[in-house]
Amino acid sequence: MPKLTRRGATRAARPSPTAFNRRLIAPMVLGSVLNPINSSMIAVALVPIGSAFGAPPSRTVWLVSALYLATAVGQPVVGRLVDMYGPRRLYLLGTALVGTAGLLGALAPSLGALIAARVLLGFGTSAAYPAAMQLTRREAERTGRDSPAGVLTALAVANQTVAVVGPALGGFLIGVGGWRAVFTVNVPLSAACLVLGALRLPRTQRPSGNRRDVDLPGMALFAVTLVALMLFLMGPRLDRWYLPVLCAVAAVAFAVRELRVPEPFVDLRVLGGNVPLVVTYLRQSLGYTTSYAYLYGFTQWLEEGRGLDASTAGLVLLPLSASALAVSTLTGRREAVRSKLVVGSLVQITGCVTLLLVGADSAVWVLLVAGAVMGIPQGLIGLANQTALYRQAEPARIASAAGLLRTFMYLGALGASAADAGFFAHRADTAGLHDLALFMLAGSVLLLVTTLADRSLSTLTPRKTEITENTRNTRKA
Repeated sequence: MPKLTRRGATRAARPSPTAFNRRLIAPMVLGSVLNPINSSMIAVALVPIGSAFGAPPSRTVWLVSALYLATAVGQPVVGRLVDMYGPRRLYLLGTALVGTAGLLGALAPSLGALIAARVLLGFGTSAAYPAAMQLTRREAERTGRDSPAGVLTALAVANQTVAVVGPALGGFLIGVGGWRAVFTVNVPLSAACLVLGALRLPRTQRPSGNRRDVDLPGMALFAVTLVALMLFLMGPRLDRWYLPVLCAVAAVAFAVRELRVPEPFVDLRVLGGNVPLVVTYLRQSLGYTTSYAYLYGFTQWLEEGRGLDASTAGLVLLPLSASALAVSTLTGRREAVRSKLVVGSLVQITGCVTLLLVGADSAVWVLLVAGAVMGIPQGLIGLANQTALYRQAEPARIASAAGLLRTFMYLGALGASAADAGFFAHRADTAGLHDLALFMLAGSVLLLVTTLADRSLSTLTPRKTEITENTRNTRKA
């Protein structure tokens, strides 16, 4: 892991040698919300963009899938680079790319160009979250105090709040400046991240290794595996049989490669021996499949099945934001991972059942209640999985492990996008919404089963000894 220079360490430790450096929180939080804000704002922009370019939902869904596909690949790749080269460089490079992508999207002359801008956004937003997780771990090592609950809660609350406020913000921006405004807003956000990052993030020494230490073949095989899988999930048809075959071949080659090289991109030996972490990744995917299927599917139904405009649809989702924020804030200080996952999955099941009762003539208050119910699991599941990962992952690879957590979240999002495209092939009608609700219900039940079967969640504890030892080594260095 790269070491802090004297100048960078002084900045990072300015408040107290035994307290978390609060100057890091602003760039960490602002950078980490770039992805969820772009993920969620687009939900209310899909219909107006489709109208502008004459594209049906089965094509505009690529605006969602392109970002998640790029981020699913980019998060663990950039996370590994953060582990090797330090968070500052990757943070600044990624947030600069976000601003560039925002400009390209605002000027895009076609749907294809807009999709390309979303790909750039996906890669650009891949750096901040792994960087934030590594900075949190470093501060714990520097201070010798394993008390990240407040910081992890701030990250989770910010991400969840922005994700659910995003549709309302997107609706407001569309009302003021048209759908292109949801891309233009990335320019000032990028500028703010660049300024905060340059001023507050600690500098690191250049790593002692060389470029050969970066497992580029492993990263490439990982990307091929994931892209082939995602492309098939977006359109699972018999005539696309070659995609799962390519995915399987690339996956085998990836596994062989990672088991042989001394510095693998993903250490499969460690990951394979850490079953609780693997199950956490699975729960992340299951939880967010339902969450994003609701966010995108319900929003499209509000506009096409219920007949609301984009701004009103965004406002209807505000209770989702309010309940998620309230739950995360009230429960964030207590880890209680297993309890949060059990309650979250049970409420998610309830929300899915509620959707089966919704129709085109449902009163607005019913739609508001449905959103409030679905916000509760959003405030619990993501925070619980993030805390579990922090406890279960190898500290030296915390950034790449956090990147993989996001990858599995985007796997769920891509599965949700595929479900939305399948159930809303021509139009987001009520029959399609009910079929989507059954799909979400199945995933929520599976989430509950995997949580109840995982006894390791009851034994998660802080790694005080490990942190103390790491702190001694860091101070000696």
